[in-house]
Amino acid sequence: MHENVVVSADWLAERLDEVRVVDVRDDWEYEGIGHLPGAVNVPFDRFRSADADDAGMLPGAETWADLLGGVGIGEDDVVVAYDDMHGVFAARFLVTAELYGHENLYLLDGDFSSWQNDHETTTDAPDIEPIEYAVRDPENSPVVGREEVEAAADDSNAVLVDTRTPEEFAEGHLPGAVNVDWLDLVDDETRGLKPRDELRSILEANGVTPDRRVVLYCNTARRISHTYVVLSYLGYDDIGFYEGSLTEWMETDGELETK
Repeated sequence: MHENVVVSADWLAERLDEVRVVDVRDDWEYEGIGHLPGAVNVPFDRFRSADADDAGMLPGAETWADLLGGVGIGEDDVVVAYDDMHGVFAARFLVTAELYGHENLYLLDGDFSSWQNDHETTTDAPDIEPIEYAVRDPENSPVVGREEVEAAADDSNAVLVDTRTPEEFAEGHLPGAVNVDWLDLVDDETRGLKPRDELRSILEANGVTPDRRVVLYCNTARRISHTYVVLSYLGYDDIGFYEGSLTEWMETDGELETK
């Protein structure tokens, strides 16, 4: 991703006719409560694997292509995603898109609730013409496996970051990890990100600095998607994304710490 990956509501309002807007809320919210003008609906549960062995993980290239092509999005379109949960579900959509080779991806700073305070919404669904979507291999994938995670835990030039709640972290975390709850990066009033300087202070207080390799994990790679977007927004350029997260770690008898 890139440093301007997060865009304001005003920025988007001026470009609604130039970008493809994706609403990842449930369809009943999209249809019943309303959505951004021109937005298409790709509910979160449709781009998460339903397979019992990897529940919550990537949906598969064919499923992803069908989803995006089905709502008329092409692989070269500029995409802005939003939800109504401070951006965490939308971030997962964007990271999934990146892992399947899509570029030009943006997160709306804030969410539907913050957008509707100052901007128009609608219940009118756009006319959609399905197209063929071509999945591509990303130029540089941030995804890391267990061996790279273990290496990061033993490397003083790297930091392993658990983005879950402090309570979850205390119950058990990967050895050597630090805890930065993804919600600590969110402003309760704006429902978007805290100011850049405050974000940097929170991260750096936990040893998450731009000069170190940062490897992220949570339970099923949803919450790390948000933190991944934040780090990209701040200019961090050496980020590892542990897609398997604790789900995979525990299934392969990985060790946990509780201190």
